[in-house]
Amino acid sequence: MSYIGLGIISLLVYIVAILILNVWMKRKMGEAMMWASILLLIIGSLFGGKNMVTSVTDSFGYAAKQNVMYAGLAFVFMAYVMDQTGVIGRLVNILNSCLGRFAGGSGYVATVGCALFGMVSGVASANTAAIGSVTIPWMIDTGWSKERAATIVAGNGGLGNVFPPSSVMLLLLGFDAVSKELNGGELYMGLMGLGAIVLAVRLFLVYYFAKKDGLKPVDPESIEPLGKALKENCSALLIFLGVIIPLLLTMGPTGAWVKHIVSPVKGAFKSIDLIIYIPVLITFFAVIEGWKYLPHDFTGIQKLVRGCLSKFNDLGALLFFAFVSSRLLDKLNLGKEFGEVFKALSAYSPLIIIFSVCIIITMMVGPFNATATTTAMGLVSYSALRSIGLSPVTCAVAFINLVSNQSCVPPNSAPIYIACGIADVQEPMKIFKDLVIYYAFPEVIIVLLVLLKIIPIVGA
Repeated sequence: MSYIGLGIISLLVYIVAILILNVWMKRKMGEAMMWASILLLIIGSLFGGKNMVTSVTDSFGYAAKQNVMYAGLAFVFMAYVMDQTGVIGRLVNILNSCLGRFAGGSGYVATVGCALFGMVSGVASANTAAIGSVTIPWMIDTGWSKERAATIVAGNGGLGNVFPPSSVMLLLLGFDAVSKELNGGELYMGLMGLGAIVLAVRLFLVYYFAKKDGLKPVDPESIEPLGKALKENCSALLIFLGVIIPLLLTMGPTGAWVKHIVSPVKGAFKSIDLIIYIPVLITFFAVIEGWKYLPHDFTGIQKLVRGCLSKFNDLGALLFFAFVSSRLLDKLNLGKEFGEVFKALSAYSPLIIIFSVCIIITMMVGPFNATATTTAMGLVSYSALRSIGLSPVTCAVAFINLVSNQSCVPPNSAPIYIACGIADVQEPMKIFKDLVIYYAFPEVIIVLLVLLKIIPIVGA
């Protein structure tokens, strides 16, 4: 096919380079993407007729201007502050009082907890570690097997991608072709709508597992009354103002009112960016809520800052070089070439494109994580789905839900090994089958139903 040129070849080389560096050579993803970006610069210079200095200036300048990159770092800081204040643990205590009376109630708490923490961490591994460290020991104590506890937490780790905002969402919005058609608010609401359906399916799985494993309700005497739990932990609910306030400022009747008020100032309303305001405000309310848990002396604050800065390194490099590489691939005509490829495929049947995207992305999240898959295939998959007439929000939501399977597709899924480590499962392979059957496969089915327009997406 004549339309397969340097852009597609460069993408293949880029993917292979990341795979070798990250999986085989065990380099961090940020570093792997840096070297892969340098490789793209060399390819463009040697075979694409590009001036390397101009390419570096253009791509680095492009990456430095992306609000999404700074939002990603803001989310890292937010997650760190929430961890230091212990606010997630207080939220789990409330959930325990609500759901602990059900058979296998700790499994419901783990599932809902992954959804809640997913809304503030946006990363499957962090989701699994944070919720798993609290709920896995509790699940084992209340009758769940070690393997089942690890399966439930690892399988739900991907809710950190499903529920916005997430690093994948931020990366996808960083692509020119996506950001021109779709804003953060639209994608946020679309993800929340489908996320509710995914969460319902996952809660049904807990019910099925509890019945299958013969679990009984927790002794009522060991469950804290809801009134007492709310009295002792209700301050943790304050952090959700960090989500509610930006939504009220930008959507619905209140959003329209704000838009009218600030309309005399050109560009003022558009400057209210959800993906910036949400982490900043959640951090603000987390600090207020957990002030007494934070250090107040110079030594403690210094230690807190150092711990926070260490968490920026890899994500900062990852986001920066993700945008650099996307710009370089764009300049090598990758989008144009894939547009021609998918145009040819759509002449046969749109179903070919739909199934191809679902299969390829599901296969990629085995060796790659969600972020690397988005970097390599996000724009390509989005363009492919757009070529068959699907709406921008549908394409983006479908893709993000596909890559959320990173937490349950072996063999290189970090959440699987994190959950197994917490649960003391010595042979992680024991849970591979259940993760694929009960978590990965249903997620693909849900996405197929979305792409076939059977399940509607908010804003589509």
